[in-house]
Parts: sequence; structure tokens; C-alpha cells
Amino acid sequence: MSMPPLLSYGFRPFFLLAALWGGAAVPLWLLAYRGSIHISNAYGDLAWHAHELIFGYAAAVICGFLFTAIPNWTGRFPVKGAPLLFLVVIWVLGRLAMLGADWIGLAAAAVIDVLFLVAVIGFAAREIIAGSNWRNLRVLVLVGALLAGNVLFHVAILRGDPTDLALRLSIAALIALITLVGGRVIPSFTRNWLVKHAKPLPSPFGKLDALAIGTTIVALLAWVVAPEAIVTAGLALLAAALLIVRLLRWRGWPTWREPILAIMHIAYAFVPAGFLLLGASVAWPDVVPASAVIHSWTIGAIGTMTLAVMTRASLGHTGRSLNASPATIILYAAMLIAALARIAAALTPEFALPLLSLAGAGWSIALLGFAIVYGPMLAAARPRRAKAETSPAVR
Repeated sequence: MSMPPLLSYGFRPFFLLAALWGGAAVPLWLLAYRGSIHISNAYGDLAWHAHELIFGYAAAVICGFLFTAIPNWTGRFPVKGAPLLFLVVIWVLGRLAMLGADWIGLAAAAVIDVLFLVAVIGFAAREIIAGSNWRNLRVLVLVGALLAGNVLFHVAILRGDPTDLALRLSIAALIALITLVGGRVIPSFTRNWLVKHAKPLPSPFGKLDALAIGTTIVALLAWVVAPEAIVTAGLALLAAALLIVRLLRWRGWPTWREPILAIMHIAYAFVPAGFLLLGASVAWPDVVPASAVIHSWTIGAIGTMTLAVMTRASLGHTGRSLNASPATIILYAAMLIAALARIAAALTPEFALPLLSLAGAGWSIALLGFAIVYGPMLAAARPRRAKAETSPAVR
């Protein structure tokens, strides 16, 4: 019996599932926010919303990315077939458990939900170690931090405590992943494009890049443990400055003519933007609320970067040309509108409701649109003689 194409590579099922679930979860939350429905008594609608976008949507994209990149890093065959189906099943069970916690209980829902990231780390570690690709184990450290955030989330819910610390830790892990992995692939892809167009090339990785990464991680840790401290604001502003300089060193401005590459630069720019907002929120909390920081990172950086990665990897690994179609450009625009509208909703509470609706519409159009445009190619067999784009190893 032949294996269905959907189970031939990690990006295929997980990018599709992430888009479908991410695109559906936000409208559900908006209906709950308006009082039209109630999603979860066990978790509360707001906590469920935050959890599912981080540990449902983002975790699925990370899984799809890892099990697509790891064969390039190690030279090993991809995880596919029954093992990949196992990961899909426990991810789906996690989503059902989070929806059905009122019936199965919080403890059972927590165990089922946490299993997914445990399995992802286990499978990924096995592949990386078997391929003697030791330096990329650092990526799993950050995935481990995401797992720790999920465990802390469930512990907080079981104890009746706030989930803020767990969610900050989880968001920090995702932003650190973007800083680390994005900081390797974006200049690499940009270099390839600039060479073809006879443009000045990105600066090579150097001490400034290492300093920017280190400062970013320290600033994120400070935000996790002391989000309102003056020292956190100082570290955030320093990280923002270093990341902006780093982004400029990649010479991405000519890539506006290549939207599938330019969107990655724009997504990365939301990371220093979030740090700038963090510094401002500590100094003027009544003017810049913490939610502006959170949504600059969650929708701006995480949402836009995951969409950029999903479109590029789906095209490259199914043998298509790495060019953004008009439909793909619409998806990018919708996600950017969602990010800007959600940040604006935090900064202008008097216009919050229409801006939240606009942000939700943009988010869902981007992700459900991805499922519509890219779903058929994800479910289809790979064309013959297709050559997948190589994902560089993490520095």
C-alpha cells in the first residue's frame, strides 16, 4: 500500500493543519469575546485562545519546519509515514482535549496536550543525534523552553493561578527561535537573491550578530521574570537597537521586488518593534499597554514569520518556483493588516472592537487562505525532477 503524499514530509500535514486550526481558532475567540459563544469553562475563553495559538498553531508550524529542515541538516531521510502520522494524531488529540476539558477533566487534558511537544523533541533529538549534527541541538533547547511553558500553563490552571508567566516564557521561546533560526536563513536566502541581481551582499555573521542574539535572549528572560522592571526596559531597548542594526546589515531593502523574501525581513522587524514597545510600556504603561508588546511578537513576528516560512517551504519542497503569486501576496498583506490592527487596538482602546474585528479577519484570511491556495499542493505528489530548496543549518 503506497504512502499518501500528505505523510511524505513533515511540512505537508503540519502546515495545513496549523493553517486550518489557526484560521478557525481566532473567529471562535472573537465570538466568545463578543459574548456570542462560550468555548471553555475549564480554561476560560481568553486562556484557551492564548494557549491554542501558541501550543496549537505555532507548535504545529515548528514541527513542520523541524522535520523538513532536519533532513537537510543531517543528510538522513525525513520522518514520514507511520511516525509522522503518530505526531499528527497526538496533535489532533491535544486540540480535542483542549476543547473537551470540561468533560474529560483538566489533568487528562493537560497530559494529552503536553505529549505532542514531548514527542516532537524526542523524534527530532533522535534524528539530530543520529546524524551527528550536534550544533543544531540548541534549537531543541528553545523547543524545550516552549514545552516548559506549556507545562507551567497547565500547572497554573490546575492550581487556579494566573498563566501570565507561562505564556511569557512560551512567547519568549518562540521569539528566540525566530532570532536564532531566522537570523540564519534570512541572510542566506537574501544572499542567494542578491548574487543573482548583482547587488551588495549581506554582511557575514560576526561579533555584532552574536551580541544581538545574546542580548535578545537576556532581554527576553528579563521580560519573562520581571516584565515591568526598569532593567528590563533598558535591555529591551538595547536588544532593539542591535537587532535593527543586524537587520540592516542583511541588505534586504532591494528584495521588495521579491515579496516571498521581503516578507521574511518584515516579519523579523517585528521582533525589535516589540522590544521598542516593551521599553515604552515600562516607561508609559498607561499609553503603551503590555498587550501591544505581546501582539507585536505573536501576530507581527510569529504570525508573519510562520506564514512566510510555510509559503516558501511549501513551494520549494514541492518543486514549485519560489515566487509569490498574487494570491500569496494577498495572504501576506492580510497578515500584516492583522498585526498592525491588533497593535493599534491595544494602543487605542476606544477603537478596540472594530480593530479587533479587522485583526481577526486579516489573520483568518491569511491562514485559511493559505489552506485554500497551498492545501492542494501539500496533499499532491511531488512533481518529478523537483529540487527542494536547501535550508541552511543554524549557526
